Amino acid sequence: MAKNLVIVESPSKATTIKKFLGNSYEVVASNGHVRDLPKSQLGIDIENGFEPKYITIRGKGDLLAKLRKEVKKADKVYLATDPDREGEAISWHLSKALKLDEKNTSRVTFNEITKNAVKQSFKNARTIDMHLVDAQQARRILDRMVGYQISPVLWAKVKRGLSAGRVQSVAVRIIADREEEINAFIPKEYWTLSGEFTPEGDKKSVTAEFYGTLNKKMNIESEEHIKKIIAEVKKSQFKVSDVKVSTRTKKAPLPFTTSTLQQEAAKSLNFATQKTMRLAQMLYEGQKVKGHGTIGLITYLRTDSTRISDEAKVSAAEYIKENYGKEYLAQDTVKKKDSKKIQDAHEAIRPAYIDLTPAQVKDSLPRDCFRLYQLIWKRFMASQMASAKYETTSIKIDSDKYRFTAASSKIVFEGYLNVYQTEDDKVERKSFSKKLVKDAVMNLGKLEKKQHFTQPPAHFTEASLVKTLEELGIGRPSTYAPTISTIINRHYVAKEQKNLYITELGEVVNNIMKKSFASIVDVNFTAYMEGLLDRVEDGSVRWKTVVENFYPDLHEAVSIAQKELEEVKIEDEVTDVICEECKRNMVVKFGPHGKFLACPGFPECRNTKPYYEKAGVLCPKCGQEIVIKKTKKGRRYYGCEGYPECDFMSWQKPSSQKCPVCGGAMVEKGNKLACMDNQCGFTKVI
Repeated sequence: MAKNLVIVESPSKATTIKKFLGNSYEVVASNGHVRDLPKSQLGIDIENGFEPKYITIRGKGDLLAKLRKEVKKADKVYLATDPDREGEAISWHLSKALKLDEKNTSRVTFNEITKNAVKQSFKNARTIDMHLVDAQQARRILDRMVGYQISPVLWAKVKRGLSAGRVQSVAVRIIADREEEINAFIPKEYWTLSGEFTPEGDKKSVTAEFYGTLNKKMNIESEEHIKKIIAEVKKSQFKVSDVKVSTRTKKAPLPFTTSTLQQEAAKSLNFATQKTMRLAQMLYEGQKVKGHGTIGLITYLRTDSTRISDEAKVSAAEYIKENYGKEYLAQDTVKKKDSKKIQDAHEAIRPAYIDLTPAQVKDSLPRDCFRLYQLIWKRFMASQMASAKYETTSIKIDSDKYRFTAASSKIVFEGYLNVYQTEDDKVERKSFSKKLVKDAVMNLGKLEKKQHFTQPPAHFTEASLVKTLEELGIGRPSTYAPTISTIINRHYVAKEQKNLYITELGEVVNNIMKKSFASIVDVNFTAYMEGLLDRVEDGSVRWKTVVENFYPDLHEAVSIAQKELEEVKIEDEVTDVICEECKRNMVVKFGPHGKFLACPGFPECRNTKPYYEKAGVLCPKCGQEIVIKKTKKGRRYYGCEGYPECDFMSWQKPSSQKCPVCGGAMVEKGNKLACMDNQCGFTKVI
């Protein structure tokens, strides 16, 4: 029997698809890219048409040797890397590195790792799409030129180890611009007024908000103004001028794209974008599910399409009718309007097996994998369901001059809300007295005035930054998570709670980029470049044309910056930790593995120490500071700074409060405080 070799990126993906193919197929993994531009040099021959110089990635030599042996045994080679630009480029690099014969080599792609999808892809095998490869090459070379040309300028003018990137620099600028907006914001005072009204002959009151005059909404901007209104309102007689009952519908949400999945996972599950993508990759490539073996649970995770296959629609419709009822099935499918090109060869992110509910896989998946799968399953199922219907009642309560309004809303048909709800879907339910009819006389009770101030724009979170990058057309689904990770790891941006803040280093780098490389950090220019890459992908523009037009301006800007930019000195953060060797206050430095303490007397004094962030509580054993540490595998724990003399440690954050039952130490567990002594077992809600 003829032997076929299938090459995928990851071992877990290889395991998953192996069971769908017969014994005549051998499935092996390349572990991602096998060739790339060299790290030690630019790797682009600028003098000879910007030809890239690809080399074998360090450590991949033995793997390629094994792959070559497998290729020799095979009659046919299938390249089954991911169905996007990056995956197409990996297939092309494999074909070059393994010197594959084009006649015996085919490219296969599948959007989901299911038996039908995999077998169908082999029936529709094709050649490598060089337009996709060229689009990836153009992006890689543009990013390399920006990074390797501008980074040395930052090293010379600020400090070594800094980097610039085509997309990351724009992301830093967006965050810095928001910070400037917040700092420049001047709050404005305004007031609101609410009143309690009771229908004559009834005891049930309704709270209504001040609207303004009978003809115009009024903003109350000062305390003097609201006092004047209150004085007039107290003298007035009120009655119901209008009661309007209407029905409104709320359409089901669209299924997830990469961007919307990252945003919703951040909001509802508190996942960082990088974590969301890692878990989604695990779900796509395959997990061992009881009774099913190793199967891919979701469709491909890098997509900006909301399209759903006809097969998936039919499966979802059958499931909804059977489990919820025919009335819960959407009559028509909402389509996303898109001004820019989308990767429509892909589908939206959805479950690969519609009938594999979250409850069925819960015991088979790691906790966070399950939570993400549940989110994806519920969102997809909701997208195929009927709209929710609300009955809304709005009431106008008028005097001869002023108007107050009240509104209520109640769900009359849950529709998709039966499966999936977000914070935006939650409705405060009110019920009005039956005596609230038109012309009913209303008795005014208590009036409540409140002072407010307008709020500045919110700091970016990972979710809102992803949304902004997508709206501006910057980057693509595969770039959001690595871009955010890079700017945080480079310490241009700090993440506190969920918010992203520009650091002093980030401000310095951003100012240099704006001054010397304005086009690189220009939002519109970056979005324009993304559009050009899309045109390379569809074959209407040569990739070398894009690079040739980009390079001269970049080269000129770098030359000017090297001559004209002044050096910027960033002072290290000084701590109260004293160097044992020279008695100076140690400073915080950044290394490849994060922060550490170093003596400012370097190179005369080379003393360094680990840097531990303080947890803000004292050790219950010895009274010294509790610090946040990490195990060798990266798991966070809380320990005493007096270690090894004091051996206190806890996986949960210790509390400053003592147990009221036994007097022992307590720790925070979610929204509770719990005694560390399991025999005591005391807990209380925080």
